[in-house]
Amino acid sequence: MAQSPDIVLKELKSKKYKPIYFLYGDEPYYIDMVAEILESRIVPESEKGFNQFVLYGKDTDLAGVLSHARRFPFMADRQLVLVKESQRLGGMDNKDQQARLTEYASHAPDTTILVFCHHGTMDERKGFVKAMAASGVVMQSKKMYDNKLPDWVASFCVAEGVKISPKAIQMLVANIGNDLKRLASEIRKITVNLRVDQGIDAAAVEEFVGISKDYNVFEFQKAIGSRDVLKANQIASYFAANTKDNPLAPMLTILYSFFSKLLLLHSSHDRSERTLAALLGVNPFFVKDYTLASRYYPLPKVTHIIGYIRDADARLKGLEGGSIGEAEILRELVFKILH
Repeated sequence: MAQSPDIVLKELKSKKYKPIYFLYGDEPYYIDMVAEILESRIVPESEKGFNQFVLYGKDTDLAGVLSHARRFPFMADRQLVLVKESQRLGGMDNKDQQARLTEYASHAPDTTILVFCHHGTMDERKGFVKAMAASGVVMQSKKMYDNKLPDWVASFCVAEGVKISPKAIQMLVANIGNDLKRLASEIRKITVNLRVDQGIDAAAVEEFVGISKDYNVFEFQKAIGSRDVLKANQIASYFAANTKDNPLAPMLTILYSFFSKLLLLHSSHDRSERTLAALLGVNPFFVKDYTLASRYYPLPKVTHIIGYIRDADARLKGLEGGSIGEAEILRELVFKILH
């Protein structure tokens, strides 16, 4: 029932608008993007004071929203009613108000474009959601999987008209993670500081994002992969000294992803760069890093390491191991991986 952000954005690009939009999910980037596009296009700037209403869930209820939606635009063809943080909207759990929303969606007027920005989950089986999908758009914005992030960054940079190196992509992904809004913001911040003919490289990420040249998650993974004991321990000690700025949880995710890819590599009979790049879901530029790591970490060792990472995650969550701190968990994990 729910449409993907790509489909919705494509329709908006062709200026095809629906009378009602219900945008939900745990990835705010696309929810905010669709809302911003509608806010910039539906009502001309000179009419916004009369025909554009931006409401907040914590300050109103569903009855109030529908009251705005049912009014006629003032000397114009249509109006925009935008409900931000609709997950906090009063009445959404009330069956009578849900029925009113269902009735409204079933006969939605073409003089109003009603937009709900709902950050969180929603049961698409509910009657009012089905009604909105039938007459308008229900869009789900899911958190992006980590293995999709490099391609997303590359595509975003193409859209922004800026070149980016594979290493710069990996540094951004490794240090920022799947926060698309922050990734987009950091890329734009870098771009503003570049010359017109200059692309984004590792040095630009280090300078403008504030990532340490030598002590960052990307270099940590690289040191682990090449079994550089000295450098891996130096970076681990740096992280352990300041766990507030270098939390363990994202590092465990990155290490788990890295060694999971090594499992796939060990299972592949075709060791060509192109095949491995597709299998691992990485840029061909980085295949050599995984091939090198496979020499240091044979299959039995990799399976043990994945177990160590899971144990570290359980200890971090307090499921076992008492009250041991992040710094000690990290040091022990690095020792087990390297030895």
